[in-house]
Amino acid sequence: MAEEFDYVIAGGGSAGSVLAARLSEDPDVTVCLVEAGGEGRGALVRTPLATVVMLPGYGRINNWAYETVPQPGLNGRRGYQPRGRALGGSSAINAMLYTRGHPGDYDDWVAAGCVGWGFEEVLPLFKRAENNIRGADAWHGDAGPLQVSEQRTPRAVTRAFVEACAQTQVPVNDDFNGPRQEGAGLYQVTQFHDSGREGERCSAAAAFLHPVMNRPNLSVRTHTQATRIMFEGRKAVGLMCRRGGHEETVKARREVILCGGAFNSPQLLLLSGIGPAAELRDNGVEPRHELPGVGRNLQDHIDFVLSWRTGDTEVLGLAPTGALNMLREFRRWRRDRTGLFASPGAEGGAFVKSDPALARPDLQLHFVAAVVDDHARRLHWGFGYSCHVCVLRPFSRGTVRLAGPNPTAAPLIDPRFLEDQRDADLLLEGVKMTRRIMQAPALAPYRRREFHLDGVTDDAVLMRHIRDRADTVYHPSGTCRMGVDDQAVVDPRLRVRGLDGLRVVDASVMPTLVGGNTNAPTIMIAEKAADMIQADAKS
Repeated sequence: MAEEFDYVIAGGGSAGSVLAARLSEDPDVTVCLVEAGGEGRGALVRTPLATVVMLPGYGRINNWAYETVPQPGLNGRRGYQPRGRALGGSSAINAMLYTRGHPGDYDDWVAAGCVGWGFEEVLPLFKRAENNIRGADAWHGDAGPLQVSEQRTPRAVTRAFVEACAQTQVPVNDDFNGPRQEGAGLYQVTQFHDSGREGERCSAAAAFLHPVMNRPNLSVRTHTQATRIMFEGRKAVGLMCRRGGHEETVKARREVILCGGAFNSPQLLLLSGIGPAAELRDNGVEPRHELPGVGRNLQDHIDFVLSWRTGDTEVLGLAPTGALNMLREFRRWRRDRTGLFASPGAEGGAFVKSDPALARPDLQLHFVAAVVDDHARRLHWGFGYSCHVCVLRPFSRGTVRLAGPNPTAAPLIDPRFLEDQRDADLLLEGVKMTRRIMQAPALAPYRRREFHLDGVTDDAVLMRHIRDRADTVYHPSGTCRMGVDDQAVVDPRLRVRGLDGLRVVDASVMPTLVGGNTNAPTIMIAEKAADMIQADAKS
């Protein structure tokens, strides 16, 4: 006999962790969370700098380590798409940066028909989730589960980067989530500041889920992959799952909720016969419900990395002195949870406008105290630092499709990077702006030779380099788009259109990609979804 719960959640990433914790606050409600990965409690997850071990995907440690299909806009290369595979999802392997996007991004959602999602309406949810070390004010909360901290020991070169921005007319901004997004500063991070765990990563699971996993009304099943949604007529009634090589079912009395993210949520819908009928038949899946928008509208921040060699041995480097420094820094981390091992890597950043007349920034920078090449999969001898630049609101739209009926096969991910020439033009402008910042006097004591682009000034040559090396900065969204038109997958209450008892709650529901890192917005979406689910249960 299949076990039965009120709510069954597929995916224990950022959204799933929040949702399971919030729904199970009601002792009269039973919740089952199904997660393909592990519990996300290990030393690599807890140690911020260990993202450099997990992110590249070697051994697939807590990482799905997906690839895209070949991208014509990237000279036929396959892009790399790391995604977290553990409780906490990508918040267990990311750089911990806490940004919400621009208020106008959420007002755009309302303009597209998503009533209730304007910035004034979602700001209280951001605040409810947050325990900010700065305390509560008009923009921040201090009583939520998610600990948001200042960086404990940022590198001197990172502070020089912020000064370099100021020297090139980019104003200093000490709070990207405050009254003004534009400017340069140090990122706040999802990192514990409570006594006993200071300096450790505060993933969504560590914040919301791990502390409540002993609730009698909450069942968390790790190493269990959802393979298909079960239906009775038009109502979702459970999940088929694969665990340890065996098939099992978990039934839902009230709702099945998909929290697999921008790749896995549309994949599970398609495997269950929900999507474009012709495409489903071509992949050996019998259509159940025609919903043409499933897997469409994929948006991601296309990004390019510029790097420089430096004589500064305080940064992460591959050299004998670097090894000695790492040993010293590890001892420091063990002693007081400070130093390089407490660093998110991407310590500084900026939100800038390619044109001063724009209403909001259209480019984001991430300054990293290390050489970053091909997602840290290509290593270089010596010491260096890097700066990412990404296009915040890309025009290119991609797809997520099935690779056949096998639920364990990776989905076919096609972001169509730089397909729209406007994205290419803006990224080129962003690269030139970033190089001007990196040539400012504040960085002169650290700056040696530039990797890849040393001496390159011609736009055509720069564009060839961009198409040869640009890739994601890890913010896929939009593939189960929220809306009110025929192409929308879910309505503004995140219910799958045309079916009962089925919702999607994760970054895939974003109608348009927010102008910033997507983890905080995904947590907000789950907070709002919990309120809506609880309200609907009472109506």
